[in-house]
Amino acid sequence: MHKQLMKGNEAIVRSAILAGCRGFYGYPITPASEITEAAALYMPQVGGVFLQAESEVAAINMIYGAASAGVRTMTASSGPGISLMQEGISYLAGAELPCVIADITRGGPGLGSIAAEQSDYHQVVKCGGHGNYRTIVLAPHSAQEMADLTALAFELADRYRNPVLLLADGFIGQMMEPVEFPQTAVAPQLPEWATAGTAESRNNLINSLYLDSDALEAHVRHLEAKYLEAERVETRAEECDTDDAEIVLVGYGIVARILKAVAAEARESGLKVGVLRPITLYPFPKEHFQRLAKRAQVFVVVEMSTGQMVEDVRLAVNGARPVEFLSRVGGNVPSHEEVLNFVRKLAQGGAPVMEPEEEQVAHV
Repeated sequence: MHKQLMKGNEAIVRSAILAGCRGFYGYPITPASEITEAAALYMPQVGGVFLQAESEVAAINMIYGAASAGVRTMTASSGPGISLMQEGISYLAGAELPCVIADITRGGPGLGSIAAEQSDYHQVVKCGGHGNYRTIVLAPHSAQEMADLTALAFELADRYRNPVLLLADGFIGQMMEPVEFPQTAVAPQLPEWATAGTAESRNNLINSLYLDSDALEAHVRHLEAKYLEAERVETRAEECDTDDAEIVLVGYGIVARILKAVAAEARESGLKVGVLRPITLYPFPKEHFQRLAKRAQVFVVVEMSTGQMVEDVRLAVNGARPVEFLSRVGGNVPSHEEVLNFVRKLAQGGAPVMEPEEEQVAHV
């Protein structure tokens, strides 16, 4: 293997093609536009299909059609576009159609800004569409993980016949880093359930409509069983220096990289600080928090939002330990110094004192 320098956004597309993806339907939006551009360049080179749709609503319904025909397919967008796709994502989950959707998050609400944020957590992890469904959500924190988790996303999408989302802030999408790719590619294969226009698939039916109440309940329970299985076996998280940590910093995406540097410096000054980085945002790695809560004194959640993942942390900890929260929004990133000062104040024996210039800091 050799490393190639590229943006995280481009790494997604190259990895998707190696994973057997042969269909991309999307609409460009900052800071995800490079994904659409790379797909337009690379998909035709491998005999795949690239189509720039007239809108995100059209794109997600094209994904439904391609997935129904058994094609490994994907799209990409950012907050406003993901909002438009929510109904289609619900239909994909209801019809048990695998696909991969990349959300490179920008500021909101509304048009917000084109700067990075993490405010799409609720609509992606909690599922902004209608009905009883879930989507598996992976959170890369490097260009390399943009590639690695894209490959994993296609595996999980096929395994559970369900949409899988990559949730990455704009920094991870835009930053350039060396990336390694596998030497071998996955050959596209036609799943037996697909409606592929062949004689063998003529009797296959893709459907999410169940007019009989008992039939719909049985279908929803079937979906629920898949999600419970994913919760049992698919949770992933990274821990750094947590064995003896009294203060556990929690974050994902670009924030996790800052937290690792903060923890290293805090350790140098004698503070027992560790980092827990959720990689699967759904299923959420609750067991990691419950295990660490037996020793840790406090969890510190840092997000580029007004507080979304922090709710899942509170549920996982279940009152066993206090959960503090540090927030930046609007495209601002928590600085190394902000987080380190927050940690030092906690270590001195109490909740950090909010200074006038630190109005973005809140406690949970």
